[in-house]
Amino acid sequence: MRIKGCEAFVTGAAGGIGTCLVAALAERGARRIHAADLPSALAKAAFPEGAGVEPLALDVTDEAAVQSAAEQCGGVTLVVNNAAIVAWEGVMSAATLATARTVFEINYWGYLHVARAFAPVLARNGGGAMANVLSEVARVNAPFCGSYSASKAAVWSATQCMRAELAAQGTHVLAVFPSTTDTPMVAGFKGEKQRPEAVADGICDALEEGVKDVCIGDHSIQTEALMRSDPKAAEQEFAALLPGADAIPD
Repeated sequence: MRIKGCEAFVTGAAGGIGTCLVAALAERGARRIHAADLPSALAKAAFPEGAGVEPLALDVTDEAAVQSAAEQCGGVTLVVNNAAIVAWEGVMSAATLATARTVFEINYWGYLHVARAFAPVLARNGGGAMANVLSEVARVNAPFCGSYSASKAAVWSATQCMRAELAAQGTHVLAVFPSTTDTPMVAGFKGEKQRPEAVADGICDALEEGVKDVCIGDHSIQTEALMRSDPKAAEQEFAALLPGADAIPD
């Protein structure tokens, strides 16, 4: 994927990894960047000036609105699914499943809405690329954010399906597995966090190198290696991170 001269569509663009990714794409010469997020988030966002960035109000859980956005952004050659939320609760200890349902609406169904709406756009423009920002906990569940982990695992599985289905139209599909990243979404998390700028640069590098999966951050790399060598050991390591642990916000 050649970033210079591309037209990009980025969800969750108004904060954390998304804002850094918009800046990184602009720095690498993207011609136009549709920065999509909720209106309240866009009102507080700071994007590079004079870099072809166009804020776009969008709720990814609204399938009709996503389809309308795809119709408006007909020149897109790169789609980045990044909009997500986290819930600091387990799947058994949570008082109700209401929050878990909301997590899946955004983190799973939102990704599918965007992917399905923009796939024909990418096809018309030569194939292009799609990047799905997942998490290291897509590989193994972290019980302190059980539904978040499950949603990322679900969209990782869907990403493999997207890759298979979109291969014929020449669309490159990248799966991104960052370690915990220092963003407003995890402000209360007291564990080790990496810089969002590093994740944005890692995504851009992976797109330009044409890799299919990329782990960004030491812990994500270690988790992938452990999942390959001893998946039960990885499960046991993450099992200790129960809801209410000292590092986890209440």
